[in-house]
Amino acid sequence: TCSLLRSPKGFPKLKNDTFLRAARGEETEHTPVWCMRQAGRYLPEFRETRASQDFFATCRSPKLCCELTLQPLRRFPLDAAIIFSDILVVPQALGMEVIMVPGKGPTFTEPLKEVEDLLKLRQKVDVTAELGYVFQAITLTRHSLEGKVPLIGFSGAPWTLMSYMIEGGGSTTMAKAKSWLYRHPEASHRLLRLLADVIIDYLVGQVAAGAQALQLFESHAGHLGPELFQNFALPYIRDIAQAVKSKLKEEALPLVPMIIFAKDAHYALHDLAHAGYEVVGLDWTIRPQEARAQIGKDVTLQGNLDPCALYAPKEKIGELVKKMLEGFGTQRYIANLGHGLYPDMNPDHVGAFVEAVHAHSRHINKH
Repeated sequence: TCSLLRSPKGFPKLKNDTFLRAARGEETEHTPVWCMRQAGRYLPEFRETRASQDFFATCRSPKLCCELTLQPLRRFPLDAAIIFSDILVVPQALGMEVIMVPGKGPTFTEPLKEVEDLLKLRQKVDVTAELGYVFQAITLTRHSLEGKVPLIGFSGAPWTLMSYMIEGGGSTTMAKAKSWLYRHPEASHRLLRLLADVIIDYLVGQVAAGAQALQLFESHAGHLGPELFQNFALPYIRDIAQAVKSKLKEEALPLVPMIIFAKDAHYALHDLAHAGYEVVGLDWTIRPQEARAQIGKDVTLQGNLDPCALYAPKEKIGELVKKMLEGFGTQRYIANLGHGLYPDMNPDHVGAFVEAVHAHSRHINKH
């Protein structure tokens, strides 16, 4: 249960650190597994908890975020929890209004249209004042987990957030946001820098609140080619890893493992491997052996089963998991999907995926 009575720190002792060991490249008895969007609408209890609430109001309620984060762990023997939140809380902290429109998704009431619109954004963000509700949710959840598994905190990466802020929501081409990169490169860098600075403070604050690992989501990397990625995404991804680590050191906070997940960015895997992250997350469009060859042996890989594989019969899921584990190897590897779970997925099939990872990786390790 997620009761708000707790000491601010003095967290329970961690019982299952398999995920953290794999992230750091230490040996594990089984391959750890978690799922992006594991706290989500595919669970009937999630839909029930969320039913009466506006989406972002839910994000601002530490008790509800805690409950939603814990739900999948009551059902499945996952090796990590990820805090229930949304990447768009960062643009909100900058003063933009975002609403969740049923059937359409997140929508900005006033997206950025002209360079002058950057002046409407908060130039200095006090993350504790603007995003303290996320920190409270993390602290509460870390206590409520009772040391069962580690808790992951996260943020969207600058380019992905910028693309939402200009497009005003989802987009198939990202043409409005990309046009800024070509037409207004300097203003684009100003916006990306502002976002990176907020993200750095936000991630450090999450660790101070109790997050034991951090994931940066560059979900819209696939809309950029190698050149735009090199110029407008990679420098900020690198900078975030470096700055977060040096601030954690300065503040005598734990140096937690960091994961970069840049969806559809095969062209950048070599660069991402050297961007300062312990773990590189992969989508389902790359072969495990190819990823390992490009990334090398010093970085842990995470991924990358096609989420749609979970629509297959359970035996087939087991076969696909076994093949995936043989491709990646069971060490320096965290099993996951290549993107998030979809709302119409059968929870039993999610359970079959998690159990197959544990069973097959244990078997491979023994033999």
